[in-house]
Amino acid sequence: MVDISDIKKRRFDIDKLVQAAQDVGGEQQRPGTDERIWKPTVDKVGNGYAVLRFLPAPKTDLPWVRYWDHGFKGTTGKWYIEKSLTSIGQNDPVGEMNSRLWNSTSDDQSPQRKQARDQKRRLHYVSNVLVVSDPSAPQNEGKVFMYQYGKKIFDKIMDMMQPQFPGETPVNPFDLWEGAEFQLKIRQVEGYRNYDRSEFASPSPLFGGDETNIQGVLDQLYDINEFVDPENYKTYDQLKTKLMEVLGESAPRTVQQEVAMDTVAASPTIRSAPEPTVSSSAVDDDDETNEDDDTMSYFQKLANAD
Repeated sequence: MVDISDIKKRRFDIDKLVQAAQDVGGEQQRPGTDERIWKPTVDKVGNGYAVLRFLPAPKTDLPWVRYWDHGFKGTTGKWYIEKSLTSIGQNDPVGEMNSRLWNSTSDDQSPQRKQARDQKRRLHYVSNVLVVSDPSAPQNEGKVFMYQYGKKIFDKIMDMMQPQFPGETPVNPFDLWEGAEFQLKIRQVEGYRNYDRSEFASPSPLFGGDETNIQGVLDQLYDINEFVDPENYKTYDQLKTKLMEVLGESAPRTVQQEVAMDTVAASPTIRSAPEPTVSSSAVDDDDETNEDDDTMSYFQKLANAD
């Protein structure tokens, strides 16, 4: 049970949240349907609407977690849908391959750079939200879910906490007493989901500040740390083997095998310097227009069938 008094004690100033977002810079999906995760519903032309209230996290100072994943189809016809180890500060085989591909040529239209773009990692944030209004799925209203969103929506959160124009007061959207409802407005623009018209309403206390109802919401919060728990990530060797299978290449040596071979073949020969890594902005996808949850769920099922 989440104690409302604890949440009150952890009502950090906005500067702390802004600094946390800046510290990580620009820089799990579950197979099938996870009923804990809310997804917006769109009509036949791709339009959708809902009202959400972003909530604090029960077990962490930050009300969001951030992770990266890769989703692409290889030359074998198999799919690679996996979380990136860079999410937890480790080297990732796809990221390393993308750097090598990108740095192998200066031709921006080359097959190597095209492949790197196709395999780029995608950015996701996860927060707890209260669904205030969901006209297409009213059964969700009044319930707490985890919500996965991208940089476009995160930028709108940052704009609330760090307004750009004189006379605007910083607002912490995750605050239960001084936060604001988020009007999610989805349009289909050039074949992709567009969130540009989404906006926050004026600040107001959740349930008018009624602590009994607020406590009821706190009791529904999910631990979002599972998305960045190393236990929920595959090892480097497992991911590299999967990558090679998807690309139709021979199975690579494991890290342990490479270490063993290096030990046997140890010599005073000077090793070459590590390859320079390409800037993340070149081959990473921070654009939420490419994050179609429904499509990626379908891709996930295809990947699991491999």
